[in-house]
Amino acid sequence: MTASAPQPLRYRRVVVKVGTSVLTASTDRLHRPRIVDLVRQLAALRAAGGEPLLVTSGAVLAGWEQLGFPARRRTLPEKQLFAAIGQGRLMHLYAQVADLYGVGVAQTLLTRDDLRDRRRYLNARTTLLACLERGILPIVNENDVVATEEIKVGDNDTLSARVAALVEADLLLLATDRPGLMSADPATDPGARLVEVVEAIDDSVWALAGEAGSHRGTGGMRTKLHAADLATRAGVDTVIAAGDLPDVVLRAARGEECGTLFRSRAGTRLEARKRWILAETVRAARIEVDGGAEQALRRDGRSLLPAGIVAVEGAFERGQTVRICGRGGQELACGMVRYGAAELRQIAGQKSARIAEVLGYDYGAEAVHRDDMVMLV
Repeated sequence: MTASAPQPLRYRRVVVKVGTSVLTASTDRLHRPRIVDLVRQLAALRAAGGEPLLVTSGAVLAGWEQLGFPARRRTLPEKQLFAAIGQGRLMHLYAQVADLYGVGVAQTLLTRDDLRDRRRYLNARTTLLACLERGILPIVNENDVVATEEIKVGDNDTLSARVAALVEADLLLLATDRPGLMSADPATDPGARLVEVVEAIDDSVWALAGEAGSHRGTGGMRTKLHAADLATRAGVDTVIAAGDLPDVVLRAARGEECGTLFRSRAGTRLEARKRWILAETVRAARIEVDGGAEQALRRDGRSLLPAGIVAVEGAFERGQTVRICGRGGQELACGMVRYGAAELRQIAGQKSARIAEVLGYDYGAEAVHRDDMVMLV
């Protein structure tokens, strides 16, 4: 009997994000067999013609482990200390294992500023794509050693979504300690079932997300949904699946059923500038516009002026991307604002000619310029 040919890849360029709980097998130490198996799958994916990128957690825990697990205060300086000790240790471990499979690795440390600044964004993209062209496995992590709260991406789930958009990935796989998105909390509801496919991440899907991660990591299902939301808006299919599922990386890349599949919301791949704009979306913030502004955006292809704004929710800074919604709550667009939340609240409903009078300065007549906007309807 001859062996059957391996199933072809459905997704070629795949960003794989692994959380600390996966790398430790839910212990307080890096689990070497788990890391070996992960790298084996990434090597097999590359051998099959794929282009894998790895976004990894675990540096802070590696440093904590190296220091003998001292009592943790969970302050930013402490986290930076652990990361400084653990980052090299984690990369050394990945490099040693990758050598067994003949795979070279390249470390890439990123902060939010690297993704917010257009030039640095493009430089990061160039580096990662050059690695893929040369058959090198990029290993990406947030630069916890130097990051402050103001420049942190926030968590590696979000970072992986932004990396997926950055390199125009075909698939983002979020490997976690859960089988995927569940219809209810299995701990309290024995009838909870796996949600196999999500066509759109709406309020009903957000309601299924829990809040907490473990003491070993910082994530939870909510951060993974946020990552899936960012990635699918940028045209990247996303899977949330158990990291200990046999051959989960290869199965996801082949399009086999595993975990929860979130289908891309973009009919076609967004161009690079729009992916960059979406990468900075602030989920907890939004701008509500009146009917006239909604019509100008949807039908006439116009910019958003302060006069059309009726409400501003959440906190955001100038240059960040905010959701723009109609009076009925429908999400119309995401756009990079020219004014921060406090400024927009002052000029909402005002004619553009009065911006300088109200604020004492202005950054232009538009709250969001059309060139800095991605329409979602």
